[in-house]
Amino acid sequence: MRLLWIALGALFAAYAGLALYVYFFQERLVYLPDLPSRRVDATPASVGLSFETLDLATEDGETLAAWFVPAPDPRGTVLYFHGNGGNIGHRVEIVRDFHDLGYNVLIFDYRGYGASSGSPGEQGSYRDAMAAWRHLTETRRIPAESIVFFGESLGGAVAAWLAERHKPGALVFYAAFTSIEDMARTLYPILPLRLVVRLGYDTRTALAGVKCPVLILHSSEDEIVPYAQGEALYATAPGKKELVTLRGGHNDALFLSRDRYRQAVGDFLQLNLAASK
Repeated sequence: MRLLWIALGALFAAYAGLALYVYFFQERLVYLPDLPSRRVDATPASVGLSFETLDLATEDGETLAAWFVPAPDPRGTVLYFHGNGGNIGHRVEIVRDFHDLGYNVLIFDYRGYGASSGSPGEQGSYRDAMAAWRHLTETRRIPAESIVFFGESLGGAVAAWLAERHKPGALVFYAAFTSIEDMARTLYPILPLRLVVRLGYDTRTALAGVKCPVLILHSSEDEIVPYAQGEALYATAPGKKELVTLRGGHNDALFLSRDRYRQAVGDFLQLNLAASK
């Protein structure tokens, strides 16, 4: 009996330790600016594109490193919200895809990523999104209806948050999750998540209030964000919407399904941006 109590005590200690670790070190689990490196090793010039280097000022005093990649006779402008790992230098191939489709691209690093100042945080990422939006709509005076939000993984939550407050021409998700709590449930199903999870990034709740067309790109083979979460976002989107199933893993589906995703994005935006103008 004594050995049983010792074993139970050890299990409880391990359980409590895991719960405390997830609670107190949540930001380290979610924000991965050093994966694979915080250094920005590539630019749009690496894939043959001309671009402008920008420093975007946030309302709370941070400076965000950003690039504006112009397209000749653009169909519109893509505002790119990248995922939780790496930086803008790891997305230049995807930037080129949008450029090839005829769209300007503004891509920026969240605070604490790449060459941007500050430390990552949920409210901070929303302020970062606002700074990018203001740059397009106020500094460059680009009409909101010609702006496309592209949210990759965690960036989908940030894009949805902004789209609920400022209506763009269209919203495109790639491998987006429904919320941090839902993601934690797939990783730590035994934990009391409502007590442990501090970060929200509630994509589904924000999406319910979005009033623009929504395209969801998600791989049925995604090993990180379950395909079911992409389906849940599709079910939540209230207006014009489309779900396109890709193949490949979380980080390579846009490359393994490149032709399919480019065709889907090109067709969706051509139809829906034209209709919104």
